[in-house]
Amino acid sequence: MTGRGSRLAKAVSAIAGRTSQPTPQMRGGHSVELLECGAQFFPALEAAIDDARHEVHLETYILHDDPSGRRVLAALARAAGRGVPVALAVDGFGTPGIAPALAALIEGSGVQVRVFRPERSRFSLDRRRLRRLHRKLAVIDRSVAFIGGINLLDDHVDPNHGALDQPRFDFAVAVRGPLVDDASRAVRQVWQDLGSRTPLIRWWQDRERPEAVSPPAMASALSRANEHEHEHEHEHEHEHVGRRARGRSPDLSRRRNAGLRAMLLLRDNFRFRRAIEHEYLTAIASARDEIIIANAYFFPGFRLRRALRSAARRGVRITLLLQGRVEYRLQHYASQALYDELLQAGIRIIEYKTSFLHAKVAVADDWATVGSSNIDPFSLLLAREANVVIRDGPFAAKLKARLEAAMEGGGKPVLAQHHARRPLPVRLLNWFAFGVLRAGVALSGRVSRY
Repeated sequence: MTGRGSRLAKAVSAIAGRTSQPTPQMRGGHSVELLECGAQFFPALEAAIDDARHEVHLETYILHDDPSGRRVLAALARAAGRGVPVALAVDGFGTPGIAPALAALIEGSGVQVRVFRPERSRFSLDRRRLRRLHRKLAVIDRSVAFIGGINLLDDHVDPNHGALDQPRFDFAVAVRGPLVDDASRAVRQVWQDLGSRTPLIRWWQDRERPEAVSPPAMASALSRANEHEHEHEHEHEHEHVGRRARGRSPDLSRRRNAGLRAMLLLRDNFRFRRAIEHEYLTAIASARDEIIIANAYFFPGFRLRRALRSAARRGVRITLLLQGRVEYRLQHYASQALYDELLQAGIRIIEYKTSFLHAKVAVADDWATVGSSNIDPFSLLLAREANVVIRDGPFAAKLKARLEAAMEGGGKPVLAQHHARRPLPVRLLNWFAFGVLRAGVALSGRVSRY
């Protein structure tokens, strides 16, 4: 077979493999626990890992050497040490390498690490570099899934800005119910895809320890765990998170049979390239009373801006909670280029000033979403992302209350008259950043194997 024919066959095979992911659909029977910031997220995740009996899959964009990163890695090492297969996938741009302290936790533990698109050079002009594994997903025993925007990164640490005086503002959810199987299929598919790639981070294993899991044994163990989970699916539907999880996250236990309607949205470059964008458009078009969107990097395309303007015209109250601190200059100034249009449409903009805003959440009446996807072209058109959508009045009200508290305590409204009078150099910077981002997306393309 020619080189071109071989590549085509591999591409067809890859696409066929991804079609096994079912079309997203709203289903009942879920319990969903809202976790605000790392202070709630990391203890719940650690407790679930400590109670794992069959398998742990975890994906993260950033794995950082700080107290929270070490805490989760230590929990993964404990799980692998007692014979639980543990698979950790990291993105090669967000995590170009592992610090010695983290490597020491992994080495000899049996934790298996694979890298999504390892960075070969920071100065590469390869347009595929923008197509990242940006989602933050953890699936434990195919019983509970953690989904959101929180990396394995401490709330009080920023890789580029150092120590933070106030915690980063972000959300995740712990979910039980039918969509956990969808999350499990998704992480398994990525893990399988990465298996044929040469990892930047090598396999670490102590061959002298009998409990260490080699890569072939890992695959076998995961296969056995999958079979076991199918045999006992009904049992796991009602199985408790465990003594530690009940102690640290009691609300999840109480709401186990609440039966919320929810679905998992997975953005990829195959069947579901616009899944998250379409869900936002549908929710905005259906809203009748109020929309609140909190997003770290807000750079929507024309269709989303038009939908927001249309909703505002029909009387829907719309509030955008956006980044108030300059984290990345290009994204920050490009977002501000859109303020005039949005403010003139009657949309309220609040900039979060207390710390860095990293949330990717929204509420529209009784609809809510929590996930990893920003509202910008890189998340909506290029990266792999994961969002949970929940249709439940009480959950939406809870998320809304958390956002309102953040706006009240750390938000600064952007006034139309003040923004219109910003200095000319700032205006030029806004439109320069806007143009650069748009050009970057055009050059990167929209189709990729990953």
